[in-house]
Amino acid sequence: MRKSASKSTETREFNYREIDWELRPGGMLVQKMGGVGDGSSRPMIKIKVSHGLCHYDIAVPAQSTFGDLKKVLAHETGLESKEQRLLFKGKEKEDDEYLHMVGVSDMSKVILFEDPASKARKLEEMKRNQDSLKAYEAVARVRAEVDELCEKVAALETNFRGGTKIAEKELSVLIELLMIQLLKLDSIEADGQAKVQRKIEVRRIQSFVDTLENLKARSSNSFSHNSNAVSVTTKWETFASGVGSLSAPVPIQSATKLTQDWERFD
Repeated sequence: MRKSASKSTETREFNYREIDWELRPGGMLVQKMGGVGDGSSRPMIKIKVSHGLCHYDIAVPAQSTFGDLKKVLAHETGLESKEQRLLFKGKEKEDDEYLHMVGVSDMSKVILFEDPASKARKLEEMKRNQDSLKAYEAVARVRAEVDELCEKVAALETNFRGGTKIAEKELSVLIELLMIQLLKLDSIEADGQAKVQRKIEVRRIQSFVDTLENLKARSSNSFSHNSNAVSVTTKWETFASGVGSLSAPVPIQSATKLTQDWERFD
């Protein structure tokens, strides 16, 4: 008798451990359908989901939540769960609502649409990307023009070092062309990488302008020095004898006075 009672107790304990429980909305604790206890697998249902012109057949367990459905849809649509909104029978459903509790069954239709706020953020980000691309292209065009001017700056610098005289007007024109490119960069509204590239070009142009200004100053000083050297050689020093002077020497009064008074000697 004791042995039979003991066996009955073990059976009840085994059955209790095998029961799979779930918490339903409202706090009700119930046994899961298709759990381990009855030895059957959880039933699956197919849901027809419409998203704009796209349609998806999604297979999920019948006792899934709308949050679970969103996770599956995230892989299919590329929309994150937080970006999805699900409608069933004209009403939006929350993530914690169970499919079978609101009447979703096999081949039921669910409508998916993207969260408006998320869609607006994506459109804004797309616009920023397009603006950034345009800015990057504008900076690239300026860079190409600066590259051509850079070659001219390098040529002038090489010629100057070789002793070739450079006209000040040529330097001024080149500086003006570089300043025009600087104004173009200033008019470009850029963010991100395009902004970084714009800053690099601004510094590059400024360095070329500094180089040309330096060449202009050195060329001017060199010309002034040469003019002074010629002036010194053409300045003749005036001596007392008049040698080296362009004008005749001023007559010098003699210290000896001539008189006609004759002195007689014995």
